Amino acid sequence: MKELVAGGLDEARRRSLALLDRLSEEQQLAQHSPLMSPLVWDLAHVGNYEELWLLRELAAIPPTSPVYDDIYNAFDHPRATRTALPLLGPAEARRYIADVRGVALDVLDGLEFDAGKPLLDEAFVYGMVIQHEHQHDETMLATLQLMDGGYRPVAPPPPPGGPLPSAEVRVAGGRFVMGTDTEPWAYDNERPAHDVELAPFSIDTAPVTNEAFSEFMADGGYDARNLWAPAGWTWRSDNGISHPGTWRAEGDGGWSRLRLGWKEELPMDEPVQHVSWYEADAFARWAGKRLPTEAEWEMAASWDPRGNKRRHPWGDDDVSSTRANLGQRHYRPAAVGAYPDGVSPWGCHQMLGDVWEWTSSDFAAYPGFASFPYREYSEVFFGTDYKVLRGGSWATHPSAIRTTFRNWDFPTRRQIFSGFRCARDDV
Repeated sequence: MKELVAGGLDEARRRSLALLDRLSEEQQLAQHSPLMSPLVWDLAHVGNYEELWLLRELAAIPPTSPVYDDIYNAFDHPRATRTALPLLGPAEARRYIADVRGVALDVLDGLEFDAGKPLLDEAFVYGMVIQHEHQHDETMLATLQLMDGGYRPVAPPPPPGGPLPSAEVRVAGGRFVMGTDTEPWAYDNERPAHDVELAPFSIDTAPVTNEAFSEFMADGGYDARNLWAPAGWTWRSDNGISHPGTWRAEGDGGWSRLRLGWKEELPMDEPVQHVSWYEADAFARWAGKRLPTEAEWEMAASWDPRGNKRRHPWGDDDVSSTRANLGQRHYRPAAVGAYPDGVSPWGCHQMLGDVWEWTSSDFAAYPGFASFPYREYSEVFFGTDYKVLRGGSWATHPSAIRTTFRNWDFPTRRQIFSGFRCARDDV
């Protein structure tokens, strides 16, 4: 277990540093969008989080500096104001997180994992820290997408798309177990496992593509007030929204997109990304459908017709490059149909990776929910302000995603790698 934990910590750190190593000091310190932190804030924040949990909580080691606890507290300082803080510079931040990591490994060496101590049961607290860093790496990738001048990563292309057997699949409904009690590193909002009864429904075989979304646009979808939730219409009108984020209109009537600094022809067979919940909801209404509830999404992704719960859509085997597009392997979504080995029990493709998928559900506690190990991870966000996303994106690390994982954001957000698929009531 200690070797597994040390390897996971090292992999997350190498990923964080590799994302920033090619950037100038100015690029790391700059505020590239008011929606995002300076990149160097994220870097020092993951070290401060590690210090809080792996040094101070586990070994009562005094803080490096109480000032850091303030500067890198995400709840006390909104993203748009963080450039005004006395941030550690890139070199200082690297020294700080390296010093913390050295002590954390010393603490790990002397620990015994104890099922009687919830933080140490199956190394939960280490899994929390590893996932936290990978989640901030995805956040940094979203920042890099917004950076003037671009990032221009070099990566192999994803596998080509393939034919889908149908546009949608039918899910029989009935009782299924939502959430988990068995996933050792699951967050509190994924727990407890509980029975949910669903009516039969149909759900899209794959995420909505750029081609399908462009048809919605060509049909006047952004100008049809009847398709939009009232708050969505206000948001669209006030901000002049007329296409997904990163799309650019070309003189010939076509579209291009900006992808981490590259301007490229819009790939019509890829899942649409950088769309808000409001845009997804309007498209679904235009298509005569709706967004799936998160319970429907999880059933379609994880529950097989024989009544077995799967950790991943394809089963309990680990993620592989033939099953899902995760971990920034390609720095882009793959075309629909690219991962036939990753199909769900009901026949849904690409339910993990490629794009986060908006659902119709508000972020709420499951019956019997208990905050652990701190309220600020989940509980303070419960309510109608946030919508749930499922499934991860191309930027999500495999250790930080599973069929029970719940992400959430404001329905206006689209700097994240968000897309969707539609559902409808079975008739």
